[in-house]
Amino acid sequence: MRDYIKRFLIAIIMALCVSLLFIGGKHSEAAGMLETNEMKNRWIWPADGVISDTYGTRQGKHKGIDIAGKIDTPVLAVDGGEVVKAYYSNTYGNVVFVKHPNNLVTVYAHLNKRNVLPGQTIKQGEVIGKMGRTGVATGTHLHFEAHQMEWRYDKRYAMDPERLLGKADVGEAVHGGIANIGDNVLAASSHFHPVVEGNPRLNNLSKDTIYIVKQGDSLYSIAKKQKISISRIKELNHLASDLIRPKQILVVH
Repeated sequence: MRDYIKRFLIAIIMALCVSLLFIGGKHSEAAGMLETNEMKNRWIWPADGVISDTYGTRQGKHKGIDIAGKIDTPVLAVDGGEVVKAYYSNTYGNVVFVKHPNNLVTVYAHLNKRNVLPGQTIKQGEVIGKMGRTGVATGTHLHFEAHQMEWRYDKRYAMDPERLLGKADVGEAVHGGIANIGDNVLAASSHFHPVVEGNPRLNNLSKDTIYIVKQGDSLYSIAKKQKISISRIKELNHLASDLIRPKQILVVH
């Protein structure tokens, strides 16, 4: 009788353990989906260019996306984090690995130049390197990867970066510093004001001192056009990040 009770109690305990593991797994999966959705609302494209290849091509061996562009195009951190590796690889060429607080790792490969060092803390939108064709690369482009938890040689934790950046087809132009939310762009500043007739913010500003953000603009392209530094634009407009949106009014002088 005692043996029967023991076996019965052991069976109950094992059933409870399995149930807890199942519930925990479901919770982790739901949390992971939530994190991915939240990240998609704030991650920015890492460079200006044209999508030349997407995730899962080459018989499933391509574990990232490729953005083709001009040599030395600035490559931006899609989110803040810590540089965990930055070195030269025979395949990746100049490559930078960034670990983010949400335990995702992003990879920026084939760089012409690395601007950061291992152990360095970086902010979203910070230039971590310049686009190039180092390593095994057939043309100038950025190879960008995203991994859950850690990067491994077999890339078992790789995920489609478009889950975080937004959908983009081959041949489509993307712009560094832009974050997708549906068809719009995430506002970079709590000081955002829509452009409407009689906007009081314009009363004391001349047309020469402001710039109205257009679709596809980034802080980098605006700074270059207006001959002003990105940091100065952010200072003038109280921007906490490099994210901007169409019709946003920026003071540029």
